[in-house]
Amino acid sequence: MEKDPAGTLAKLAKIGYNSVEGATYTGSQKFYGMTSKAFAALLKQNGLIMPSSHYRLGEEQMKGAPVQGTMLHGWDQAVDDAAAAGVKYMVCAYLSEAERGNIDHYKYVAEQLNKAGERCKKAGLQLCYHNHDFEFQAQDGQMPFNLLLSETDKQLVKMELDLYWVSKAKQDPLALFKQHPGRFPLWHVKDMDRTPQQAFTEVGNGSIDFKKIFAQADQAGLQYFFVEQDATPGSPFDSVTKSINYIKKNLV
Repeated sequence: MEKDPAGTLAKLAKIGYNSVEGATYTGSQKFYGMTSKAFAALLKQNGLIMPSSHYRLGEEQMKGAPVQGTMLHGWDQAVDDAAAAGVKYMVCAYLSEAERGNIDHYKYVAEQLNKAGERCKKAGLQLCYHNHDFEFQAQDGQMPFNLLLSETDKQLVKMELDLYWVSKAKQDPLALFKQHPGRFPLWHVKDMDRTPQQAFTEVGNGSIDFKKIFAQADQAGLQYFFVEQDATPGSPFDSVTKSINYIKKNLV
C-alpha cells in the first residue's frame, strides 16, 4: 500500500475481496497519501468499501512531538476524514508499551475511549478497540481486557476481536461472546501455525477452530471480518488468496 495503493487495491479486488480495512492515517498524510475523497473514489473504482480503519491512542510521541490523527491529538479531523472516506468503524489499533502501564492507566485509556467514542457517535460512526495478547495479562489482579469492557460504555465502545491474539492468550472467544453479546462487530481473522512459535499463518492452515467461532457470529454481533496476516512466507497476495479461498469454501 505504501508503494502502490492503486495497484494493491486492484489486485485485492481481483482476488475476490470486497472490503478492506485502513491504517497509517495521520492528520496530514490522510489515507495512503490521498484525501478522503480521492481515496473513496479509488475504492469505488475497484468495487471495494473500507468500513473500518485503524488509529492510535496518541500518548506515544514521534521525535518528541505528538502524533496527529490520534484519539488525543487531532481527533476531530480524523473523525471527519473517516466519515468522508466512507468509514463506519474507527478502531483503536494498539497500545504501545508506554501506553499500557498499570490498571489505573487502563482506566485512563477507558476514559479516553469513551470520549473518542462520543465524538464518533456524533458523526454517525462507531469506535472499537482492537486487542492483542497483553490485555489478557493480569495487572494488579485484574485483566485489562475485562476492565476495558466494563469501564467503557457498551454503546460508545465496541471491540474488534483479533482471533489469533485472543487464542494465543489462551482465552475463549465463545465465552467472551456469551458474556458480552453484540459487543464484537469486527473480527480479525488470521490463523496460528502448529509450531512451538505459534506464528501467523493463512486462515485454515493452523490450529484455530474458525468454524466453531463463526457459528456464533450472530451472538458476537459480527458485521465485518478482515483477513490479517502480519508476516507472510512469500508474497502477501499468495497468503491472502489462500485465506479467502478457505473462508469462501468453509466459513461463509
